[in-house]
Amino acid sequence: MFWADELAATLDGAQVVNDSKTPSGTVHVGSLRGVVLHDAITRAIRERGLPVEFRYGVDDLDPMDSQALLTPDAVDRYMGVPLAQVPAPAGSSAASYARHFVGEQFMGTFAGLGITPTIYWMSDLYANGTMDPFIRTALDGAALIRDIYVRVSRVEKAPGWLPVSVICEACGKIGTTLASDWDGETVAYACKPDYVDWARGCGHAGRVRPAGGRAKLPFNVDWAAKWSLFGITVEGCGKDLATRGGSRDRSDAISRELFRREPPHNVQYEFLNIGGRKMSTSKGRGAAAHDMADLIPAEMLRFLFLRHQPRRALEFDPEGETVPGQFDEFDRIAAAVAGKPFAGQLPADHEAIFAQSLVDPSADVATEAARFRPAFRHLALLVQVPGVDLEARMAAEKGAPLDAAERAILAERARVARLWIERYAPERYRVSVRDALPPEAASLTEAQRIVLRDLGSLAAAERPTTGDAWQDLIFRAAQARGVSSGDAFGAIYAAFLGRPNGPRAGWLLAGLDAGFVGERLRAAAEVQA
Repeated sequence: MFWADELAATLDGAQVVNDSKTPSGTVHVGSLRGVVLHDAITRAIRERGLPVEFRYGVDDLDPMDSQALLTPDAVDRYMGVPLAQVPAPAGSSAASYARHFVGEQFMGTFAGLGITPTIYWMSDLYANGTMDPFIRTALDGAALIRDIYVRVSRVEKAPGWLPVSVICEACGKIGTTLASDWDGETVAYACKPDYVDWARGCGHAGRVRPAGGRAKLPFNVDWAAKWSLFGITVEGCGKDLATRGGSRDRSDAISRELFRREPPHNVQYEFLNIGGRKMSTSKGRGAAAHDMADLIPAEMLRFLFLRHQPRRALEFDPEGETVPGQFDEFDRIAAAVAGKPFAGQLPADHEAIFAQSLVDPSADVATEAARFRPAFRHLALLVQVPGVDLEARMAAEKGAPLDAAERAILAERARVARLWIERYAPERYRVSVRDALPPEAASLTEAQRIVLRDLGSLAAAERPTTGDAWQDLIFRAAQARGVSSGDAFGAIYAAFLGRPNGPRAGWLLAGLDAGFVGERLRAAAEVQA
C-alpha cells in the first residue's frame, strides 16, 4: 500500500494537515518535497472519505538570520529584523522580503502542481492577537518549558529565561532581544549587542506588553502553539528537525505538557540533495523552486517527490541526468499502469504513485496512463534539428494522430526540452549536425567504415523510424562485424557531429531525414584516411 494511504487508514474523524516555511531567501526546489508530501497525505485522507483541510503557514515573524541574499550595506540594518519587516528586493512589488520570496515566488508554484492549501502568515496571527493567549500560557509556564528543554534535549536555559522574543522598540530587531521578569502583563527586555553572533542589538532596554505583534514565541513553543490553534492532526518534518532530542521532540513535549494536546502524526522526510550536498535556502545553495517549476512539468515535479518513500534521500541535478531520467521513469511507470510493455522492476505501489503524480486528483488514471508521451531524450534531439514537424513525427511513432491532450503533452515536453538544452543540459546532449561530412570521419578505421556501410543497408531494408529501432540496428550491425558498440557509436558521432561523443546514437539518427542519413552513412563508409 502507498505510504500516504497507510497513514490515512490509521486516522478517524476530521483531519487538519499542516506544513510551513521560514522565508529566509530564494526557496529551493527541495522545499517543495514537504508541500507535495503533505498534499499527497491530504488526497489520501480525502479519498478515504474523511473531512480534511490542508494549511500552509509562513513563519515571517522569525528574524532575518542569514545574509546570503543581502547586500553588505543592508546587513547591519536588517539582520535580526523580523522577515515581515525586511523590504523586498529592488524591483519587487511585494510588501516584504518574505512576501516576495515565499508569497510570490515559492507559493506561486502551488496552483500549477494542483496544490491549494489555506495560507496563513504568522506575522498576521501575532499582530491581530490570535497568538496572545498562547504567549500568556507559555510565559506562565516558563519553568515547565525550561524543564522540557533539559529533559528532552539537555539544553539548559538560564533560570530567568522566558519563552518569548520581543521586537525592540528602538531598532525593530527581534533576534537580538532577551526577555525577563514576566509580571503577568509585561516583560522586561534588553536588546543586547552581543546576544547572537549574526546580528548586533542596539543596547536599548525597556518593558513591554508582549501582545498584539510586539513579541513572538520561540520556534518550538510557536510550533506546538500552532498545533493547538488550528487543531493540526498531521504534520511531517525534515530529518534535521526529527533527530532524537531535537526540535520535534521538544515541540511534542511542549504540546502534551503545556498546551495539553497530543501532537500531530509525524511523517519524517529526507532532504533533496544537489551534487551530493543538502540544498539550503539561507545559504543560497540549490535550484530555485520557481525556476524548476518552469523547467519540469507539474506531474513530473510531483513524481520526483512521490516516486520514493519519504525517508529516502533524493539526488537532483538539473545539469546532469535527473531531468531526462525523471521523464524516462515516469513514462515507464505510466506504461505499466496502462498495461503496456515496460522494462525492469517496478515499485509495488506504482499505480498509486502515478495517480498521486497527476495534477488533477479527479482525473481518470487509466486514461491518463494510456496517453502517448514522446520520449524526452528523443525530443531533446528533435528540437535541435531544423525543419522537423514534431507533431507529424510523433504521430508516426504513435501510429495514429495525437489527440488534444497528447498535443498538449508534446508541446509542454518540447518546451522543456528546449529550455533544458539551452540552460542545463550536459554538452553531450547538444548537437549540431554537420551539413557536410566532417573531416573527423577520415580517421575512422576500416572496421568502423564497414559497420556504417552495413548500417546503411539495414536501414534501407527495414526503414527504422524510432530511436529504439535505430539503436537495435546499430547493435546488430556492430555485432555482425565483431565491432564494439562503443566503436560503432563513435563512428556515427564522427560522421554526423564531427566529435567522438554525443547523445544516444539511435535517437540522433531517428531525428534526421532518412534520405540524409542514408547519404551520410554511404559517404562516411567510402571516405579514405
